[in-house]
Amino acid sequence: MSERTDQQALLEVRDLTVHHGQLRALDRVRFAVFPGEVYAIIGANGAGKSTLLRTICGLHRPTEGSILLDGTDVTGLRPERRATRGIVMVPEGRRLFPSLTLDENLQVGATYARRGPWTTDRVYELFPWMRDRRNQRTAQMSGGEQQSVAIGRALVANPRVLLLDELSLGLAPVVVQRIYGMLPQILATGLTVVLVEQDVSQTLRVATHIHCLLEGRSTLEGRPADVTAEQVEAAYFGLQGSNQLWHGSTRSSRAC
Repeated sequence: MSERTDQQALLEVRDLTVHHGQLRALDRVRFAVFPGEVYAIIGANGAGKSTLLRTICGLHRPTEGSILLDGTDVTGLRPERRATRGIVMVPEGRRLFPSLTLDENLQVGATYARRGPWTTDRVYELFPWMRDRRNQRTAQMSGGEQQSVAIGRALVANPRVLLLDELSLGLAPVVVQRIYGMLPQILATGLTVVLVEQDVSQTLRVATHIHCLLEGRSTLEGRPADVTAEQVEAAYFGLQGSNQLWHGSTRSSRAC
């Protein structure tokens, strides 16, 4: 677990508000992610989790607020420019090119790659089964295999901040455990992870910090060790005054 003392935040989200038409999907969300962390965003369907990640990587334009990478405002940059700066996402539903081979999908990820340790060979070391199937079209692969390819495609871009959106969606529990088991090897190369998940128990096992959203608003932020199951439940379902933000084991009306 990383120490936040005397460190500059790698990624900052400041008072982010996002609309989908007349719907306010995010309402003044703010938080900071420090190097080496696994910062998890939790919440029910419709909480705004995927909208948050898509806004961070540049696919949605905020109504208000800003996104900073290493102290530099990247809010106005296009997604590919953010990728070259080091913000890369594994999207919900994987979004591979089904007519392309495994290797070709990885090459797509390298289009806007930064210099760094991740290459296709390094991905094949992380997922050894891929090497013998590199010429197979991803449409012929299982959901778990496709998810691994999507992770590999993001890694070859050599991100500094890896955004993971609903890795476990539609996958068998044993496959989910196998994929999450790769996280320590990924983090060991210096990456920082922002993770969106509905599976709270899985999230609490891997996260260094959690942040709960409810209808686009922040309701909880803290380290898993510092929050109780009751606080997580209250923040997740909007119980006991969910319009106020919980920090760790104390309740506060301060807006983060």
